Order: sequence, then C-alpha cells, then structure tokens
Amino acid sequence: MNIGEIAKRAGVSRSTVSYALTGRRPVSEATKRRIQTVIDELGYRPNAAARALKEGRTRTIGLVIPPAGQRLTDMQLGFVASVVDAAARADLDVLLSPSGGEHDRSFERVVTGKRVDGVVLMEIRLEDDRVSRLLESGLPFVGIGRTRHPEDMSWVDIDYETLIGRCVHHLADLGHRHLALVNRNAELVAAGYGPGHRAQAGFDRAIAERGLRGVHVCCADDAQAGQTCLRQLLADHPELTAIATINEAAVSGMYRALAEAGLAVPRDFSIAGVAAQHWAENLQPPLTAADVPADEMGARAVELLIRRIADPAIPHRHLLIAPPISLRGTTGPVRSRD
Repeated sequence: MNIGEIAKRAGVSRSTVSYALTGRRPVSEATKRRIQTVIDELGYRPNAAARALKEGRTRTIGLVIPPAGQRLTDMQLGFVASVVDAAARADLDVLLSPSGGEHDRSFERVVTGKRVDGVVLMEIRLEDDRVSRLLESGLPFVGIGRTRHPEDMSWVDIDYETLIGRCVHHLADLGHRHLALVNRNAELVAAGYGPGHRAQAGFDRAIAERGLRGVHVCCADDAQAGQTCLRQLLADHPELTAIATINEAAVSGMYRALAEAGLAVPRDFSIAGVAAQHWAENLQPPLTAADVPADEMGARAVELLIRRIADPAIPHRHLLIAPPISLRGTTGPVRSRD
C-alpha cells in the first residue's frame, strides 16, 4: 500500500496526501479526515506520519538559529547538532530557520505556517521580539538562553555571569591584577545579546570584589578579529597579564597576537573562558575554560519542548547550568615583565 493508492481512493492528489501526513502545507480538516479514513481502512502505517495525522501534529519541531550568513561558532554548532540528535531519538524531524534582519519572514512562516509543533529558539536577547511573537502566537517553544525577565517561558541556559566571575577569581588567585574581558561582537552585544551582557556583569562584579583593574572589549567572532583585538589591547593596556572571554572563535587569533608580542601562554599571559569542551581541548595550548555541555542542553531543550507540546498548560521549567572550570594549559601565576 502506498501514497498513490491512498490518493486515488480519497480522490485527492499524491501531494495532498503527503502534505496531510507531514503538515508541511495546510490541508483542510475535511480533506484530512477523508485521507485518514482511507488510511484506517487500508491499514497504512507510514511510521510517524500516520501518527502525526491522527494526533493533528506535524512531528516536526523548528530550530531558530542565527542568520545563515553569520558563521556559527563551535558552541552554536554543538547546540544545533544536539537538538537534531535529541529530536531524532524522539522520532521528530527538525526544520532549521534563520532569524534576524532579512530572515524575519522565515521566522514568521515558522510561527504561522503550521509546519512545526513547537520551536527551540537560540541566541536569545534580553529584550527579544521573537520571544514576544511566540508568546503571542501560543506556539509551544523553549529557549536555549533567556530574556531579561524569562518567567513566562521555558529555557535552558549557561550561567555566564557566574562563570566569568569564576574565571576572574581564578586569575586573581594566580596573582593577576590587570585583566580584560573579550566579549562577542559589538553588534550582537549592542542588540542585547544575553550572554554578552551577563558575562560583562560577572566580570565587573568580580573585578570590584577583588580590587582589580579591568577593561572589556567586543570582538568579532573569528580568529583574525581575535588577533587584531588582542594586538590593540596590548598596545592600549601594556599592563594586562590575563584575559577572560566568551568568544571562543577568536581565541586562536589571540594566541597568534600574543606570540607576535613575544608573550608565551601561560608563562607570560593567561587566558580563561567559557567554551565548547572539544574546542577548548583541541587548542594548543588547551584552553582553561568552563565547558559548555551542549549535548545535555540540546537534549533538555527538546525534552522540555515535547512536554509543552503535549500539555501547553504545564508550568514553565528553567535550567541554569554552571559547569566547573577545567584547568588546562592557558592559566598560570603572574610573571613580572620587568
């Protein structure tokens, strides 16, 4: 038994049957019922698709990612892979959709097109119009990240404020007195990117608590920008001996700038941050960092979303993760340059 035979008996086209089974395009309720009647009569079971039609669901979730033209960091790619893997284990498909700027229409189609049963939203800002739109629509969603006031949504997030604070305290314990925070790109931070603002708050608080001198800068998310950024930092602040960062994509460029300046890591200069574990481990030297558990976070986000799809009235769940700092090869005692 195949879709062609179902279409013939239901008096519709093959594509209509396919759309009814997958939910990828709207099909009238009357046509859906007619197709379902034929499916029941013939005993056709196309895996998840038949269940989807019976449940009135697409068995597809949306994953809203940064714009396609923006290079994803290793951590972001980890989140994407973990969501896709967790969805596959739950017999769900994933529809990727960029958002922001010219991609807003794509996001709106996800919200209104009835192509997905729910959404996982990445790269959340403190004030995020996408969150407001999803709340307004009633479409179930879960954030990897959170807004300034996230009580009305379910989310999983990294505690960047605490983790960058821990990095500062670790560096202070090693005797460093002059530190810099290298944040994500300026446009993202200016737009209210949550991790960037929370990292800065944690840095400033820890600097004040330890009586240190600190400076923070934004840096584009690539190695060349990291090299340029650190070169300028060393020129403007020659007293610096250490950096805390959440910009993993720029770290290898920072290494190059330090080598250019004749500074060895960690003998002459220390770096600590928040990064994907395998990325941090594969750098030379390996980066001292709080390792982001992308696999766990993606799986938990999908789990929370499945629960919300099944029962949108359940209480919201929040998971704030603060992994320990893994001490590797980029932090050491401060050394006088005199």
